Amino acid sequence: MRVLVTGGAGYIGSHAVRLLLRAGHDVWVYDNLSRGHRAAVPEGRLIEGDLVDRPRLEQALGTHRIEAVMHFAAFALVGESVADPALYYANNVVSTLALLDALRATGITRIVFSSTTATYGVPQRIPITEDESRQPINPYGFTKLVIERALEDYSHAYGLGFAALRYFNAAGAAPAGDLGEDHHPESHLIPIVLQVALGQRSHVTIFGDDYPTADGTCIRDYIHVDDLGAAHVRALEKVEPGRGLQLNLGTGRGHSVREVVDACRRVTGHPIPAEIGPRRAGDPPELVADSRRAQATLDWTPHYTGIEEIVQTAWQWHRTHPRGFAAAE
Repeated sequence: MRVLVTGGAGYIGSHAVRLLLRAGHDVWVYDNLSRGHRAAVPEGRLIEGDLVDRPRLEQALGTHRIEAVMHFAAFALVGESVADPALYYANNVVSTLALLDALRATGITRIVFSSTTATYGVPQRIPITEDESRQPINPYGFTKLVIERALEDYSHAYGLGFAALRYFNAAGAAPAGDLGEDHHPESHLIPIVLQVALGQRSHVTIFGDDYPTADGTCIRDYIHVDDLGAAHVRALEKVEPGRGLQLNLGTGRGHSVREVVDACRRVTGHPIPAEIGPRRAGDPPELVADSRRAQATLDWTPHYTGIEEIVQTAWQWHRTHPRGFAAAE
């Protein structure tokens, strides 16, 4: 299949691109490189552009005779979305609606959308099923929910086929250590902890140790980035015009912040000093996925289920690329 991957120069998108190519698809990346990396895209596969540039976007869709789109292009920092919601509504909502209208104009009826557990807000039950009420507590989560609703409406009115994949905490890197996570600023826990092991930070701050969890720190479901990518490939093969899928992607196993820090200590052999800070606004105590529906629908099962093996792949990337993609760009 001929696939356009928006945001394919970013962390999750670049891993999905690699897996799509391995599966035999013809893949093109559309990215403005505002937060992605040219070096993360296979040679000759990058189309640099903005989603709101309709002529350029439609030209890319038409020139390469695109049959389906994977949409990763979004901003995803909760704190930033609270501080600057206008940025998130413009990038995550307005730009995505521009993409959907470009698909209508060019007759493309398949899209796989990168959604998030943040659409649920503070869940009433753990693990979280797809039937949980969606009440986001920050602008980031709400922008993703808006697009999920738009996809439902576009499917009903225009015959768009979609998969909205709500994933939990993406983590890890390609096992070979040649593709991984590089955010500026970095906000994800595992890379931050590993930066301490590399001497790039003095310590890691644990935001709150008074949550109603076993050790007082937040619990999250960490899913390996390649497992996410594999689920996207499977979803692409399942999407049908006029029908929608809304699925959780996680391992079903939660790990606390303290447990993640301890796993990083074991993998790196570094003591990794940790300090306790105040809670961050908008952090639910526990988010763990029930992904049985995704496993049954997509015939997909996470390969990485232990936090240490996920950390091990991340460490392989970070210790061999301490400056991320900077050396290659």
